[in-house]
Amino acid sequence: MEKKTVEAPKKTTYAFDVPWEQLLDEGGFMKVFLSEVLENYVQQQRWYGGKSSTLKYIELQEYFRIQQREEVYYGLLLEVNFEEAFFQHYFLPIAFVSDESFAEKDRILPVTIGGVEGFIIDAVNLEAFRRLVYERIATAEPNDTTRVRYHRSAIFEPGPYETSKFMGLEQSNTSIIINGRSVIKFFRRIYADKNPDYEMSRFLSERKGYKNTPAYQGSLSIMDADNANITIALMQELVPNQGDAWEFMLGELHKIFSNLEYKGIDAENLPNVELFQRLKIREVPPEIIDWAGLNIFLKLQKLAQRTAEMHIALGSEFEDTAFTPAHFNGDYEVWLKNRLLYMFQNRLNTVENNLHRLEGTTLELATEFLERKNEIRKRFVNFDWTKLKGERLRVHGDYHLGQVLVQGDDFYLLDFEGEPESTIRDRKVKQPPLKDIAGIFRSFHYAVYATIFNHEGEYPYSREALFRAGELLYRYFTGVFMETYVQLIQVHNIDIGYSAERIFLLKYCMLEKAVYELGYEMNSRPHWAVIPLEGIRSIINDKN
Repeated sequence: MEKKTVEAPKKTTYAFDVPWEQLLDEGGFMKVFLSEVLENYVQQQRWYGGKSSTLKYIELQEYFRIQQREEVYYGLLLEVNFEEAFFQHYFLPIAFVSDESFAEKDRILPVTIGGVEGFIIDAVNLEAFRRLVYERIATAEPNDTTRVRYHRSAIFEPGPYETSKFMGLEQSNTSIIINGRSVIKFFRRIYADKNPDYEMSRFLSERKGYKNTPAYQGSLSIMDADNANITIALMQELVPNQGDAWEFMLGELHKIFSNLEYKGIDAENLPNVELFQRLKIREVPPEIIDWAGLNIFLKLQKLAQRTAEMHIALGSEFEDTAFTPAHFNGDYEVWLKNRLLYMFQNRLNTVENNLHRLEGTTLELATEFLERKNEIRKRFVNFDWTKLKGERLRVHGDYHLGQVLVQGDDFYLLDFEGEPESTIRDRKVKQPPLKDIAGIFRSFHYAVYATIFNHEGEYPYSREALFRAGELLYRYFTGVFMETYVQLIQVHNIDIGYSAERIFLLKYCMLEKAVYELGYEMNSRPHWAVIPLEGIRSIINDKN
Protein backbone atom coordinates (compact mmCIF):
# COMPACT_ATOMS: atom_id res chain seq x y z
CA MET A 1 0.00 0.00 0.00
CA GLU A 2 1.40 3.42 -0.96
CA LYS A 3 2.33 5.56 2.01
CA LYS A 4 0.72 9.01 1.93
CA THR A 5 2.77 12.07 2.77
CA VAL A 6 0.95 14.34 5.18
CA GLU A 7 1.97 17.97 4.92
CA ALA A 8 2.57 19.80 8.17
CA PRO A 9 -0.04 22.51 8.72
CA LYS A 10 1.01 26.08 8.05
CA LYS A 11 1.85 27.81 11.31
CA THR A 12 0.03 31.09 11.55
CA THR A 13 1.19 33.46 14.23
CA TYR A 14 -1.25 36.25 13.46
CA ALA A 15 -5.00 36.12 12.88
CA PHE A 16 -7.40 38.94 12.05
CA ASP A 17 -11.16 38.59 11.82
CA VAL A 18 -11.64 40.99 8.90
CA PRO A 19 -11.77 40.44 5.14
CA TRP A 20 -8.68 41.21 3.07
CA GLU A 21 -10.35 44.31 1.63
CA GLN A 22 -10.47 45.86 5.14
CA LEU A 23 -7.21 44.54 6.56
CA LEU A 24 -5.22 47.76 6.30
CA ASP A 25 -7.83 49.60 8.34
CA GLU A 26 -7.23 47.14 11.17
CA GLY A 27 -5.00 48.96 13.68
CA GLY A 28 -3.70 45.78 15.28
CA PHE A 29 -2.53 44.45 11.93
CA MET A 30 -0.69 47.62 10.97
CA LYS A 31 1.10 47.77 14.33
CA VAL A 32 2.36 44.20 14.00
CA PHE A 33 3.10 44.52 10.29
CA LEU A 34 5.17 47.69 10.50
CA SER A 35 7.14 47.05 13.69
CA GLU A 36 7.60 43.30 13.85
CA VAL A 37 7.57 42.18 10.25
CA LEU A 38 8.46 44.83 7.68
CA GLU A 39 11.65 46.10 9.33
CA ASN A 40 13.27 42.69 8.97
CA TYR A 41 11.82 42.02 5.50
CA VAL A 42 12.72 45.38 3.95
CA GLN A 43 16.33 45.29 5.11
CA GLN A 44 16.89 41.99 3.29
CA GLN A 45 15.71 43.23 -0.11
CA ARG A 46 18.12 44.04 -2.93
CA TRP A 47 16.24 47.25 -3.67
CA TYR A 48 16.65 48.60 -0.13
CA GLY A 49 19.07 51.54 -0.28
CA GLY A 50 19.66 52.12 3.44
CA LYS A 51 22.03 49.26 4.18
CA SER A 52 24.86 51.58 5.27
CA SER A 53 22.59 53.36 7.78
CA THR A 54 20.78 52.27 10.95
CA LEU A 55 17.03 51.79 10.58
CA LYS A 56 15.02 53.44 13.37
CA TYR A 57 11.41 52.66 12.44
CA ILE A 58 9.04 52.33 9.48
CA GLU A 59 5.83 54.29 9.07
CA LEU A 60 3.06 53.68 6.58
CA GLN A 61 2.87 57.03 4.82
CA GLU A 62 -0.25 55.95 2.96
CA TYR A 63 -1.72 53.08 1.00
CA PHE A 64 -3.88 52.70 -2.09
CA ARG A 65 -5.71 49.96 -3.91
CA ILE A 66 -4.42 48.48 -7.16
CA GLN A 67 -7.51 46.70 -8.41
CA GLN A 68 -9.55 45.52 -11.34
CA ARG A 69 -13.17 44.62 -10.65
CA GLU A 70 -13.13 42.30 -7.57
CA GLU A 71 -9.38 41.66 -7.67
CA VAL A 72 -7.66 43.81 -5.02
CA TYR A 73 -4.02 44.41 -4.09
CA TYR A 74 -2.50 47.14 -1.95
CA GLY A 75 0.30 49.54 -2.75
CA LEU A 76 2.11 50.69 0.37
CA LEU A 77 4.15 53.90 0.51
CA LEU A 78 6.60 53.31 3.35
CA GLU A 79 8.63 55.95 5.12
CA VAL A 80 11.84 54.40 6.45
CA ASN A 81 13.36 56.54 9.20
CA PHE A 82 17.03 56.23 10.18
CA GLU A 83 18.98 56.90 13.35
CA GLU A 84 21.11 59.33 11.33
CA ALA A 85 18.08 61.69 11.18
CA PHE A 86 16.96 61.24 7.57
CA PHE A 87 14.35 59.13 5.82
CA GLN A 88 13.65 57.38 2.52
CA HIS A 89 10.39 56.34 0.86
CA TYR A 90 9.72 52.95 -0.70
CA PHE A 91 6.91 51.33 -2.66
CA LEU A 92 5.81 47.84 -1.69
CA PRO A 93 2.77 46.16 -3.32
CA ILE A 94 1.24 43.36 -1.24
CA ALA A 95 -1.08 40.45 -1.95
CA PHE A 96 -2.75 37.79 0.20
CA VAL A 97 -2.56 34.20 -1.09
CA SER A 98 -3.93 31.05 0.51
CA ASP A 99 -2.14 28.62 -1.81
CA GLU A 100 1.46 28.00 -0.71
CA SER A 101 2.57 27.42 -4.31
CA PHE A 102 1.91 31.12 -4.98
CA ALA A 103 4.01 32.14 -1.99
CA GLU A 104 7.36 30.54 -2.77
CA LYS A 105 9.14 33.92 -3.04
CA ASP A 106 9.20 36.96 -0.79
CA ARG A 107 6.85 35.75 1.90
CA ILE A 108 6.36 38.66 4.24
CA LEU A 109 3.97 37.23 6.84
CA PRO A 110 2.00 34.02 7.49
CA VAL A 111 -1.44 35.18 8.56
CA THR A 112 -5.07 34.13 8.95
CA ILE A 113 -7.51 36.65 7.48
CA GLY A 114 -11.22 36.15 8.00
CA GLY A 115 -10.64 32.50 8.91
CA VAL A 116 -8.51 31.77 5.83
CA GLU A 117 -4.87 30.77 6.35
CA GLY A 118 -2.27 32.09 3.96
CA PHE A 119 0.58 34.48 3.37
CA ILE A 120 1.06 38.14 2.66
CA ILE A 121 3.66 38.39 -0.12
CA ASP A 122 5.26 41.00 -2.35
CA ALA A 123 2.61 41.18 -5.07
CA VAL A 124 5.18 41.57 -7.86
CA ASN A 125 5.84 37.81 -7.47
CA LEU A 126 2.23 37.05 -8.39
CA GLU A 127 1.44 36.73 -12.09
CA ALA A 128 -2.15 37.81 -11.51
CA PHE A 129 -0.89 41.14 -10.12
CA ARG A 130 1.48 41.71 -13.05
CA ARG A 131 -1.34 40.92 -15.47
CA LEU A 132 -3.67 43.35 -13.70
CA VAL A 133 -1.19 46.25 -13.87
CA TYR A 134 -0.51 45.60 -17.57
CA GLU A 135 -4.22 45.43 -18.39
CA ARG A 136 -5.02 48.60 -16.42
CA ILE A 137 -2.29 50.48 -18.32
CA ALA A 138 -3.32 48.96 -21.67
CA THR A 139 -6.96 50.04 -21.20
CA ALA A 140 -6.28 53.40 -19.52
CA GLU A 141 -8.28 56.47 -20.46
CA PRO A 142 -6.22 59.36 -21.95
CA ASN A 143 -6.85 61.72 -19.00
CA ASP A 144 -7.16 59.70 -15.81
CA THR A 145 -7.98 62.10 -12.95
CA THR A 146 -8.52 59.53 -10.20
CA ARG A 147 -6.13 59.19 -7.26
CA VAL A 148 -4.49 56.06 -8.69
CA ARG A 149 -3.63 56.98 -12.27
CA TYR A 150 -2.93 54.63 -15.15
CA HIS A 151 -1.69 56.09 -18.42
CA ARG A 152 -1.23 54.59 -21.88
CA SER A 153 0.78 56.30 -24.57
CA ALA A 154 -1.14 57.27 -27.69
CA ILE A 155 1.62 55.66 -29.78
CA PHE A 156 1.38 52.30 -27.98
CA GLU A 157 -0.89 49.61 -29.42
CA PRO A 158 -1.16 46.91 -26.72
CA GLY A 159 -2.08 43.32 -27.35
CA PRO A 160 -3.79 40.99 -24.87
CA TYR A 161 -1.78 39.80 -21.87
CA GLU A 162 0.08 36.53 -22.57
CA THR A 163 3.06 36.01 -20.27
CA SER A 164 5.36 37.79 -17.84
CA LYS A 165 8.70 37.11 -16.18
CA PHE A 166 11.34 38.88 -14.12
CA MET A 167 14.12 40.68 -15.96
CA GLY A 168 17.20 39.43 -14.11
CA LEU A 169 18.65 40.80 -10.89
CA GLU A 170 18.42 44.51 -10.24
CA GLN A 171 19.35 46.75 -7.39
CA SER A 172 16.97 49.66 -7.00
CA ASN A 173 13.92 48.64 -9.07
CA THR A 174 12.01 45.55 -10.15
CA SER A 175 11.47 45.06 -13.90
CA ILE A 176 8.99 42.64 -15.44
CA ILE A 177 8.98 41.55 -19.09
CA ILE A 178 5.43 41.39 -20.47
CA ASN A 179 4.60 39.36 -23.59
CA GLY A 180 8.27 39.45 -24.59
CA ARG A 181 7.66 42.96 -25.98
CA SER A 182 7.23 45.34 -23.02
CA VAL A 183 8.95 46.01 -19.71
CA ILE A 184 7.17 47.29 -16.60
CA LYS A 185 9.64 48.84 -14.17
CA PHE A 186 8.33 49.12 -10.61
CA PHE A 187 10.20 51.87 -8.79
CA ARG A 188 11.02 50.74 -5.26
CA ARG A 189 12.70 53.88 -3.96
CA ILE A 190 10.16 56.62 -4.61
CA TYR A 191 10.02 60.40 -4.38
CA ALA A 192 7.24 62.95 -3.86
CA ASP A 193 7.40 63.93 -7.52
CA LYS A 194 7.38 62.49 -11.02
CA ASN A 195 10.31 60.16 -11.52
CA PRO A 196 12.88 61.61 -13.99
CA ASP A 197 12.99 58.27 -15.82
CA TYR A 198 9.25 58.58 -16.53
CA GLU A 199 9.52 62.26 -17.51
CA MET A 200 12.50 61.81 -19.82
CA SER A 201 11.25 58.59 -21.41
CA ARG A 202 7.85 60.06 -22.19
CA PHE A 203 9.28 63.37 -23.43
CA LEU A 204 11.90 61.81 -25.72
CA SER A 205 9.72 59.17 -27.35
CA GLU A 206 6.26 60.81 -27.31
CA ARG A 207 7.11 64.50 -27.78
CA LYS A 208 10.34 64.33 -29.77
CA GLY A 209 10.19 61.00 -31.57
CA TYR A 210 13.70 60.08 -30.42
CA LYS A 211 14.09 56.50 -31.64
CA ASN A 212 17.15 55.32 -29.71
CA THR A 213 15.58 54.92 -26.30
CA PRO A 214 12.98 52.30 -25.33
CA ALA A 215 9.64 53.80 -26.38
CA TYR A 216 7.36 55.01 -23.58
CA GLN A 217 4.20 52.87 -23.43
CA GLY A 218 2.51 53.78 -20.17
CA SER A 219 2.75 54.34 -16.44
CA LEU A 220 1.14 54.00 -13.02
CA SER A 221 1.22 56.89 -10.56
CA ILE A 222 -0.46 57.96 -7.33
CA MET A 223 -1.58 61.39 -6.15
CA ASP A 224 -0.56 61.40 -2.49
CA ALA A 225 -2.19 63.24 0.42
CA ASP A 226 -0.15 66.37 -0.39
CA ASN A 227 -1.28 66.23 -4.04
CA ALA A 228 2.20 65.23 -5.25
CA ASN A 229 2.26 63.03 -8.36
CA ILE A 230 4.41 60.01 -7.44
CA THR A 231 5.55 57.67 -10.21
CA ILE A 232 5.07 54.03 -9.18
CA ALA A 233 5.72 52.16 -12.44
CA LEU A 234 6.92 52.86 -15.98
CA MET A 235 6.15 50.66 -18.99
CA GLN A 236 8.46 50.78 -22.02
CA GLU A 237 9.25 48.88 -25.17
CA LEU A 238 11.54 45.88 -24.72
CA VAL A 239 14.50 46.53 -27.04
CA PRO A 240 16.13 43.32 -28.39
CA ASN A 241 19.83 43.65 -27.67
CA GLN A 242 23.19 41.92 -27.28
CA GLY A 243 23.83 43.28 -23.77
CA ASP A 244 25.02 46.62 -22.49
CA ALA A 245 27.84 48.78 -23.84
CA TRP A 246 29.95 48.21 -20.71
CA GLU A 247 30.34 44.50 -21.44
CA PHE A 248 30.82 45.26 -25.13
CA MET A 249 33.60 47.74 -24.34
CA LEU A 250 35.35 45.32 -21.97
CA GLY A 251 35.39 42.70 -24.73
CA GLU A 252 36.77 45.15 -27.28
CA LEU A 253 39.44 46.45 -24.90
CA HIS A 254 40.60 42.94 -24.04
CA LYS A 255 41.24 42.34 -27.75
CA ILE A 256 43.04 45.67 -28.01
CA PHE A 257 45.35 44.98 -25.05
CA SER A 258 45.99 41.46 -26.37
CA ASN A 259 47.08 43.05 -29.66
CA LEU A 260 50.05 44.70 -27.93
CA GLU A 261 51.80 41.33 -27.75
CA TYR A 262 50.11 39.70 -30.77
CA LYS A 263 51.16 42.51 -33.13
CA GLY A 264 54.43 43.28 -31.37
CA ILE A 265 53.40 46.90 -30.75
CA ASP A 266 55.75 49.15 -28.79
CA ALA A 267 53.27 51.19 -26.76
CA GLU A 268 56.03 53.51 -25.53
CA ASN A 269 56.54 54.88 -29.03
CA LEU A 270 52.94 55.26 -30.13
CA PRO A 271 52.02 58.85 -31.13
CA ASN A 272 50.28 60.86 -28.40
CA VAL A 273 47.50 63.43 -28.65
CA GLU A 274 46.18 66.21 -26.43
CA LEU A 275 43.34 65.31 -24.08
CA PHE A 276 39.93 66.18 -25.62
CA GLN A 277 41.42 67.21 -28.97
CA ARG A 278 38.71 66.64 -31.59
CA LEU A 279 39.72 63.94 -34.09
CA LYS A 280 38.18 62.71 -37.31
CA ILE A 281 38.86 59.01 -37.84
CA ARG A 282 41.14 59.80 -40.77
CA GLU A 283 43.22 61.92 -38.35
CA VAL A 284 43.86 58.98 -36.03
CA PRO A 285 47.45 57.81 -36.76
CA PRO A 286 47.71 54.50 -38.67
CA GLU A 287 49.72 53.01 -35.77
CA ILE A 288 46.73 53.51 -33.47
CA ILE A 289 44.30 52.04 -36.02
CA ASP A 290 46.65 49.07 -36.47
CA TRP A 291 46.68 48.51 -32.71
CA ALA A 292 43.02 49.12 -31.79
CA GLY A 293 41.29 48.37 -35.09
CA LEU A 294 38.92 50.58 -37.05
CA ASN A 295 35.69 49.04 -35.73
CA ILE A 296 35.94 50.45 -32.21
CA PHE A 297 36.27 53.99 -33.57
CA LEU A 298 33.26 53.51 -35.87
CA LYS A 299 31.25 52.31 -32.85
CA LEU A 300 32.34 55.36 -30.86
CA GLN A 301 31.16 57.60 -33.69
CA LYS A 302 27.75 55.92 -33.63
CA LEU A 303 27.49 56.29 -29.84
CA ALA A 304 28.48 59.96 -30.13
CA GLN A 305 25.78 60.44 -32.80
CA ARG A 306 23.05 58.89 -30.60
CA THR A 307 24.20 60.97 -27.63
CA ALA A 308 24.14 64.18 -29.68
CA GLU A 309 20.66 63.33 -31.00
CA MET A 310 19.43 62.88 -27.43
CA HIS A 311 20.74 66.33 -26.48
CA ILE A 312 19.32 67.85 -29.68
CA ALA A 313 15.87 66.49 -28.71
CA LEU A 314 16.26 67.76 -25.14
CA GLY A 315 17.45 71.17 -26.33
CA SER A 316 14.71 71.85 -28.88
CA GLU A 317 11.72 72.38 -26.58
CA PHE A 318 10.19 75.83 -26.12
CA GLU A 319 6.78 75.11 -24.56
CA ASP A 320 7.23 72.70 -21.65
CA THR A 321 9.16 74.71 -19.05
CA ALA A 322 10.59 71.52 -17.50
CA PHE A 323 12.56 71.06 -20.74
CA THR A 324 13.16 74.52 -22.19
CA PRO A 325 16.88 75.45 -22.41
CA ALA A 326 18.21 77.89 -19.80
CA HIS A 327 21.32 80.05 -19.53
CA PHE A 328 23.84 79.93 -16.72
CA ASN A 329 23.07 82.31 -13.85
CA GLY A 330 24.05 83.13 -10.28
CA ASP A 331 21.47 80.78 -8.72
CA TYR A 332 22.90 77.85 -10.67
CA GLU A 333 26.46 78.77 -9.66
CA VAL A 334 25.55 78.90 -5.96
CA TRP A 335 23.68 75.57 -6.18
CA LEU A 336 26.58 73.91 -8.04
CA LYS A 337 29.35 75.09 -5.71
CA ASN A 338 27.45 74.27 -2.53
CA ARG A 339 26.71 70.75 -3.76
CA LEU A 340 30.22 70.03 -5.02
CA LEU A 341 32.09 71.47 -2.04
CA TYR A 342 29.91 69.40 0.31
CA MET A 343 30.60 66.27 -1.76
CA PHE A 344 34.32 67.03 -1.95
CA GLN A 345 34.61 67.41 1.82
CA ASN A 346 32.80 64.10 2.25
CA ARG A 347 35.30 62.38 -0.08
CA LEU A 348 38.27 63.95 1.72
CA ASN A 349 37.01 62.55 5.00
CA THR A 350 36.44 59.13 3.45
CA VAL A 351 39.97 58.96 2.00
CA GLU A 352 41.59 60.18 5.23
CA ASN A 353 39.73 57.56 7.25
CA ASN A 354 40.60 54.71 4.87
CA LEU A 355 44.23 55.35 3.89
CA HIS A 356 45.25 52.26 5.91
CA ARG A 357 43.28 50.10 3.45
CA LEU A 358 45.29 51.27 0.43
CA GLU A 359 48.64 50.23 -0.97
CA GLY A 360 50.97 50.76 -3.92
CA THR A 361 49.94 53.19 -6.64
CA THR A 362 46.50 53.66 -5.08
CA LEU A 363 48.04 54.78 -1.79
CA GLU A 364 50.42 57.17 -3.60
CA LEU A 365 47.54 58.74 -5.56
CA ALA A 366 45.34 59.00 -2.45
CA THR A 367 48.14 60.75 -0.56
CA GLU A 368 48.62 63.14 -3.47
CA PHE A 369 44.84 63.76 -3.54
CA LEU A 370 44.94 64.83 0.12
CA GLU A 371 48.04 66.95 -0.37
CA ARG A 372 46.46 68.79 -3.32
CA LYS A 373 43.02 69.23 -1.76
CA ASN A 374 43.22 73.03 -1.85
CA GLU A 375 44.12 72.96 -5.54
CA ILE A 376 41.19 70.67 -6.30
CA ARG A 377 38.82 72.74 -4.16
CA LYS A 378 39.93 75.85 -6.03
CA ARG A 379 38.99 74.16 -9.33
CA PHE A 380 35.45 73.70 -8.02
CA VAL A 381 35.26 77.27 -6.74
CA ASN A 382 36.64 78.58 -10.06
CA PHE A 383 33.21 78.54 -11.74
CA ASP A 384 32.17 81.96 -13.03
CA TRP A 385 28.81 81.83 -14.77
CA THR A 386 29.27 85.28 -16.32
CA LYS A 387 31.97 83.89 -18.61
CA LEU A 388 29.76 81.10 -19.95
CA LYS A 389 27.61 81.66 -23.04
CA GLY A 390 26.22 78.17 -23.61
CA GLU A 391 22.88 76.71 -22.50
CA ARG A 392 21.79 74.30 -19.82
CA LEU A 393 19.35 71.46 -20.63
CA ARG A 394 17.65 68.58 -18.92
CA VAL A 395 20.24 65.85 -19.31
CA HIS A 396 20.53 62.12 -18.68
CA GLY A 397 22.42 62.84 -15.46
CA ASP A 398 23.95 59.41 -14.85
CA TYR A 399 25.24 58.59 -18.31
CA HIS A 400 27.69 55.71 -18.56
CA LEU A 401 28.24 52.57 -20.63
CA GLY A 402 25.99 50.50 -18.35
CA GLN A 403 23.05 52.74 -19.34
CA VAL A 404 23.48 51.94 -23.05
CA LEU A 405 22.21 48.85 -24.87
CA VAL A 406 23.99 47.39 -27.90
CA GLN A 407 21.78 46.35 -30.81
CA GLY A 408 23.89 45.22 -33.74
CA ASP A 409 25.84 48.28 -34.87
CA ASP A 410 23.57 50.67 -32.99
CA PHE A 411 22.99 51.86 -29.42
CA TYR A 412 19.92 52.56 -27.26
CA LEU A 413 20.05 54.91 -24.27
CA LEU A 414 18.06 54.15 -21.14
CA ASP A 415 17.63 54.64 -17.36
CA PHE A 416 17.14 58.38 -16.92
CA GLU A 417 16.66 58.34 -13.14
CA GLY A 418 19.82 60.37 -12.44
CA GLU A 419 22.62 59.94 -9.90
CA PRO A 420 21.56 57.74 -6.96
CA GLU A 421 23.08 60.14 -4.40
CA SER A 422 21.23 63.19 -5.74
CA THR A 423 17.92 64.50 -4.43
CA ILE A 424 14.93 64.40 -6.76
CA ARG A 425 15.16 68.20 -7.13
CA ASP A 426 18.85 68.08 -8.03
CA ARG A 427 18.21 65.43 -10.68
CA LYS A 428 15.87 67.82 -12.51
CA VAL A 429 18.20 70.83 -12.50
CA LYS A 430 19.20 71.82 -16.03
CA GLN A 431 22.89 71.13 -16.58
CA PRO A 432 25.44 71.67 -19.35
CA PRO A 433 25.03 68.76 -21.81
CA LEU A 434 28.75 68.15 -21.35
CA LYS A 435 27.86 66.72 -17.93
CA ASP A 436 26.64 63.62 -19.82
CA ILE A 437 29.76 63.60 -22.00
CA ALA A 438 31.90 63.70 -18.87
CA GLY A 439 29.95 60.70 -17.57
CA ILE A 440 30.52 58.59 -20.67
CA PHE A 441 34.20 59.62 -20.82
CA ARG A 442 34.68 58.57 -17.20
CA SER A 443 33.04 55.28 -18.17
CA PHE A 444 35.59 54.83 -21.00
CA HIS A 445 38.33 55.45 -18.43
CA TYR A 446 36.82 52.87 -16.08
CA ALA A 447 36.57 50.30 -18.86
CA VAL A 448 40.27 50.70 -19.70
CA TYR A 449 41.34 50.09 -16.10
CA ALA A 450 38.75 47.38 -15.43
CA THR A 451 40.11 45.43 -18.41
CA ILE A 452 43.63 45.63 -16.98
CA PHE A 453 42.42 44.54 -13.52
CA ASN A 454 40.19 41.75 -14.84
CA HIS A 455 43.01 40.23 -16.92
CA GLU A 456 45.82 40.64 -14.41
CA GLY A 457 48.77 38.54 -15.53
CA GLU A 458 47.37 37.76 -19.00
CA TYR A 459 49.28 40.56 -20.75
CA PRO A 460 53.12 40.28 -20.57
CA TYR A 461 53.57 43.90 -19.46
CA SER A 462 53.83 45.65 -16.13
CA ARG A 463 50.66 47.22 -14.74
CA GLU A 464 52.25 50.67 -15.10
CA ALA A 465 53.04 50.04 -18.80
CA LEU A 466 49.43 48.93 -19.38
CA PHE A 467 48.16 52.03 -17.56
CA ARG A 468 50.23 54.25 -19.87
CA ALA A 469 48.96 52.45 -22.97
CA GLY A 470 45.40 52.69 -21.65
CA GLU A 471 45.68 56.42 -20.97
CA LEU A 472 46.91 56.95 -24.54
CA LEU A 473 44.06 54.89 -26.01
CA TYR A 474 41.58 56.81 -23.87
CA ARG A 475 42.69 60.09 -25.46
CA TYR A 476 41.94 58.77 -28.94
CA PHE A 477 38.57 57.39 -27.84
CA THR A 478 37.47 60.74 -26.40
CA GLY A 479 38.88 62.69 -29.35
CA VAL A 480 36.92 60.72 -31.95
CA PHE A 481 33.75 60.87 -29.83
CA MET A 482 34.08 64.65 -29.33
CA GLU A 483 34.50 65.35 -33.05
CA THR A 484 31.28 63.58 -34.02
CA TYR A 485 29.32 64.89 -31.03
CA VAL A 486 30.30 68.57 -31.35
CA GLN A 487 29.88 68.65 -35.13
CA LEU A 488 26.33 67.28 -34.92
CA ILE A 489 25.34 69.46 -31.96
CA GLN A 490 26.50 72.61 -33.75
CA VAL A 491 24.68 71.75 -36.98
CA HIS A 492 21.43 71.66 -34.95
CA ASN A 493 22.16 74.93 -33.13
CA ILE A 494 22.39 73.50 -29.65
CA ASP A 495 24.61 76.00 -27.81
CA ILE A 496 27.28 74.21 -25.77
CA GLY A 497 29.57 77.24 -25.70
CA TYR A 498 32.71 78.29 -27.55
CA SER A 499 35.74 75.99 -27.76
CA ALA A 500 37.54 77.10 -24.56
CA GLU A 501 34.22 77.05 -22.67
CA ARG A 502 33.54 73.48 -23.79
CA ILE A 503 36.94 72.29 -22.57
CA PHE A 504 36.48 74.12 -19.25
CA LEU A 505 33.01 72.62 -18.68
CA LEU A 506 34.11 69.15 -19.73
CA LYS A 507 37.08 69.14 -17.36
CA TYR A 508 34.96 70.63 -14.57
CA CYS A 509 32.25 67.97 -15.00
CA MET A 510 34.82 65.18 -15.26
CA LEU A 511 36.48 66.30 -12.04
CA GLU A 512 33.07 66.28 -10.39
CA LYS A 513 32.37 62.76 -11.73
CA ALA A 514 35.74 61.39 -10.62
CA VAL A 515 35.33 62.82 -7.11
CA TYR A 516 31.79 61.39 -7.01
CA GLU A 517 33.12 57.93 -8.01
CA LEU A 518 35.84 58.07 -5.37
CA GLY A 519 33.27 57.74 -2.58
CA TYR A 520 31.82 54.53 -4.02
CA GLU A 521 35.21 52.92 -4.62
CA MET A 522 36.63 53.79 -1.20
CA ASN A 523 33.58 52.25 0.48
CA SER A 524 33.09 49.23 -1.78
CA ARG A 525 36.41 48.16 -3.39
CA PRO A 526 39.35 50.33 -2.31
CA HIS A 527 41.83 48.77 -4.76
CA TRP A 528 39.72 50.22 -7.59
CA ALA A 529 40.01 53.73 -6.13
CA VAL A 530 43.07 54.07 -8.38
CA ILE A 531 40.68 54.72 -11.30
CA PRO A 532 38.97 57.89 -10.05
CA LEU A 533 42.20 59.02 -8.34
CA GLU A 534 44.08 58.72 -11.64
CA GLY A 535 41.27 60.60 -13.35
CA ILE A 536 41.44 63.41 -10.79
CA ARG A 537 45.21 63.71 -11.12
CA SER A 538 45.17 63.78 -14.94
CA ILE A 539 42.57 66.58 -14.95
CA ILE A 540 44.41 68.63 -12.32
CA ASN A 541 47.77 68.15 -14.08
CA ASP A 542 46.37 69.16 -17.47
CA LYS A 543 46.91 72.94 -17.59
CA ASN A 544 45.45 73.52 -21.05
